[in-house]
Amino acid sequence: MNKGVEQALAEHVAALQNCTTCSDMIGPVITGKVVASPIMSVGQAPGIHEGKFQRPFSWTAGKTLFKWFESIGVTEELYRQHVYMAAVCRCFPGKNARGGDRVPDKQEILHCSQWLEAEYQLLQPELIIPIGKLAIQQYMSFGKLTEVIGARHQLVLQGRVVDIIPLPHPSGVSTWFRTEPGKGLLQQALSLIRKHPAWVSTFQEPFCNG
Repeated sequence: MNKGVEQALAEHVAALQNCTTCSDMIGPVITGKVVASPIMSVGQAPGIHEGKFQRPFSWTAGKTLFKWFESIGVTEELYRQHVYMAAVCRCFPGKNARGGDRVPDKQEILHCSQWLEAEYQLLQPELIIPIGKLAIQQYMSFGKLTEVIGARHQLVLQGRVVDIIPLPHPSGVSTWFRTEPGKGLLQQALSLIRKHPAWVSTFQEPFCNG
């Protein structure tokens, strides 16, 4: 990626961090490092703890997620340095009546999708890794996670063909990826990510030993 893209992305992220469009969302805006990468990961929305650390997946779910990537040879530090980490929504949605994290509503998702669209245009990613049901739904329709996890999908995005390899959400309360068939499908998905040309070119030696 050239310096012009990096500068444009830095300006984009600066504008994103000042967004106050959604009144029910709780700041601060959480986004990953400014990294002009052919790989984007797209989470759902930050949790209550991410604001303290100012970075995506910085709590319990993140520990699980980065263990998955370590299993295919990439540490958390390397991942954060070389993958652009986005999300469906960038602010904490707050809690629902039952005490869990509130699911962003359609209008909030629509507002934040404008930031994602700009990132697609800037980065022109070759590989997108949506993490969790809400994120995966932005790219494809499905009934159960078993229909989409463990496969590589292709999508025409802004006139370009992009590979989509979804992952389940690494929530501490989820058992989906701990038992079959989810456990095996997760391993298939990670294997596909590890072999993807964008991943190989990004994490080739000396960055990666896997």
